[in-house]
Amino acid sequence: MIHLIYLKKRHFFTCILLILSTPSLLFAQNTPAAEADFFDHVRYGGSLGLSFSNGFFNASIAPKAIYDFNEYASAGVGLLGSYSNASNYNAYTYGGSILGLFRPFRSLQLSAEFEELNVTREWELDGGNRKESYWYPALFLGLGYNTGPVTVGIRYDVLYDDDKSIYGNAFMPFVSVYF
Repeated sequence: MIHLIYLKKRHFFTCILLILSTPSLLFAQNTPAAEADFFDHVRYGGSLGLSFSNGFFNASIAPKAIYDFNEYASAGVGLLGSYSNASNYNAYTYGGSILGLFRPFRSLQLSAEFEELNVTREWELDGGNRKESYWYPALFLGLGYNTGPVTVGIRYDVLYDDDKSIYGNAFMPFVSVYF
């Protein structure tokens, strides 16, 4: 029995070692020049948000990184976190996204972004409190005017659910900046 436990631990640690060393084995032939070339095509950006009104506050951060395949196509990943507070309501969200950008002309950008958010909402109600937590998917299709590092446009969530979405409606204006 003890010998069997020892073998299982040994196999477990061997598997962990192989998993951790696999990326270095896969990319062992990459030269520093190839790595530098990769990062020459990566742009970073995203958005910061802050809004408040009579009894309401919202703050969000959404960093993104995209890789430019060429002057027409890019793909990337992003993170999102936000906090909202009203007199009897709190919401926390976090998640990630993958996105694709296509620029058929220098000034026109088409985009698709799949976002998956974990949403936790709490209400303080007379006679009791209510709390819910769930994952919410969104698939945004967008159209924007591109002026170099800045794109201004509108996007539409084709999976929009009025009861579950953290967004006010399916259409959302956006401003994105990538450096």
